Amino acid sequence: MKKCVFAGTFDPPTVGHEDVVKKCLRLFDEVVVAILVNPQKIALFTVEERLTLLNKLFAGEPRVRVRTFGGAAVDLLKEEDTPFYVRGVRDAIDFEYENRNHYASKRLMDDIITIYLPCEQSHQYVSSTLVRNSIKFKKNYADLIPAAICADVSAMLEDKDV
Repeated sequence: MKKCVFAGTFDPPTVGHEDVVKKCLRLFDEVVVAILVNPQKIALFTVEERLTLLNKLFAGEPRVRVRTFGGAAVDLLKEEDTPFYVRGVRDAIDFEYENRNHYASKRLMDDIITIYLPCEQSHQYVSSTLVRNSIKFKKNYADLIPAAICADVSAMLEDKDV
């Protein structure tokens, strides 16, 4: 059975994240979507909220497992017993950033296999940062997040001071 890990902060999950997971399902038997918990980042959504959103988004797909992780990506890969680390890339800047991370990770885990999946052209500008900024400035963000969780995101925002 081939398994991959797709990790990120997912604050919040976007249509781009959803697209990467759907592409992974065409390549792998199991996709581990891992919310990397970075205490240095101030997230808009709590870890529990992001878990809820991702679990709802992929509820109909038994081959997707959502979890959290607080360490280095290579430790997550070792824990999941897979060398396959998937990264979504929107442009050359993303690629260069992810490629540098790949070589840094390769120092720590020689058998890591990083797979770069280009985003759809219609998603090139989509990012969690754009969603958070749209929320902050009270702009429409509905087309940036998956329809299946749009109402949940809106409901979660009612309890926040944004």
